[in-house]
Amino acid sequence: MRTDLTRRVVLLAGSLTLLVAVAVASVCVGAQPIAPGEVLRAFTDHSGSAEHLIVRDVRGPRTVLGLCVGAALGTAGALVQTLTRNPLAEPGILGVTGGAAFAITIGASVGLAGSQAAQLLLALAGAVLSALIVYAVGRTAPLRLVLAGTALTSLLAGVSLGLRLLQPDVFDEFRFWYVGSLAGREQTPFLLPLVLLLLALAGAMAATRPLNALALGEQVAATLGARVRRVRVAVLALITVLAATATAVAGPIAFVGLIVPHLARRLASGSIPWLMAYTMVLSPVLLVAADVISRVLLPTGEVPVAIVTAFLGGPALIWAVRRYGTVAL
Repeated sequence: MRTDLTRRVVLLAGSLTLLVAVAVASVCVGAQPIAPGEVLRAFTDHSGSAEHLIVRDVRGPRTVLGLCVGAALGTAGALVQTLTRNPLAEPGILGVTGGAAFAITIGASVGLAGSQAAQLLLALAGAVLSALIVYAVGRTAPLRLVLAGTALTSLLAGVSLGLRLLQPDVFDEFRFWYVGSLAGREQTPFLLPLVLLLLALAGAMAATRPLNALALGEQVAATLGARVRRVRVAVLALITVLAATATAVAGPIAFVGLIVPHLARRLASGSIPWLMAYTMVLSPVLLVAADVISRVLLPTGEVPVAIVTAFLGGPALIWAVRRYGTVAL
């Protein structure tokens, strides 16, 4: 038992070290490389130089944004996989991401999505409505939940695409948001989304104990005293807040919520609290690393980070499944 705890602590410490490394790289790497020493001076001895302004006003906030969005997407994915007992599930499969994107598209078409706060409210409203519909249809079984979410996501994606094609100005305004990117988002105020994400992440850690019981099966969980329906509703609310807020801030970004919990589960060895801890640390590592790569991948400009996560996540997931198979929940 003590050996297993030591292994988990060492793995978490290694993951945190990796997180710090990619965060430093995120501040240093870009069209204009900046030395780590100059980055440190930008925060401790600000001179107003171009390099210091880039660090303090662009790359620093962008790194914080990437860390928060990555943690939110990964944690939402871990909660979805645990709730549905499906190791290949992600927030989009419950219709949460699709509902948020659909609501923002509707808001843009009627002129209600002009500010970041308005987009956040629209995303939350769309995600909540989608989650309620999916839960109402599939609340009796995890498989029905997944099927209802997949059907609603496909329906909303089709309607959203139709609206954007009918209104080219709406499509032009939101085409950069819709591909998922961190570029330019650091200039918008994100204090409110940051507070929401931190509260939801704390809630996810608090939900690990009843989720541990739920992972043993509903009958066993009920025998252990867990209120299964109440736990499901609470976890679904956390997934909604995490996925909707991350989507409103950075646009739809796939694979982070799918692949990181899938890989973190191998490190956690069946423990839900450790699964959440590994996911909260490793998900920002993937997203921030992908964002760094997106800046230097092409000499002509940046690539949206969602495209890089797809290129990194897809082959990595195929390799993991072929090498180790799926891990039972």
